[in-house]
Amino acid sequence: MTTTVTAPEGLPTLPGRTLTPKELQSYVAELAARPELWEDLVRHDTGKRHYAQLYRDGDVDIWVLCWNTEDDTGWHDHDVSSGAVAVTRGAVSEANPRMGGEPVTRVVAAGRAFAFGPDHIHRMAGAVDGSVSIHAYSPPLWRMGQYSISPTGVLRRHAVSYADELRPLGEA
Repeated sequence: MTTTVTAPEGLPTLPGRTLTPKELQSYVAELAARPELWEDLVRHDTGKRHYAQLYRDGDVDIWVLCWNTEDDTGWHDHDVSSGAVAVTRGAVSEANPRMGGEPVTRVVAAGRAFAFGPDHIHRMAGAVDGSVSIHAYSPPLWRMGQYSISPTGVLRRHAVSYADELRPLGEA
């Protein structure tokens, strides 16, 4: 179970309200440049994707995620939350589903960040072993949707808690 954590000393100041995707992207980019605030949460020895909550309050939720190439979240959304990701080490891949076609996939390398609104559906995976990314969500995550897509293209959403491990779901 995830618990609320105290902000590390030196955490960049937050405005005390829900942040826009652009603000979240600026925030994770700033945080990524300050590894002394999150480096102690990095682990690649757990045998699966490792994630740790760096901070949570009523307006924002911040996580450190550690990736290897076999790690895959499966298709998911973040319900009503906007989000941003900054890659600090290695690279991650992000895929977006496309109606009637193959997903659009991109690799996001260390030093890059991106943001998205609450209508964003994606799938993330490690593109390089030993990758690290910082994720921020506003408002904080409470629930998410995981998706399964059948071989015939039927899309189904399954509601999950933010504390549940994201993973690829089987066929619908």
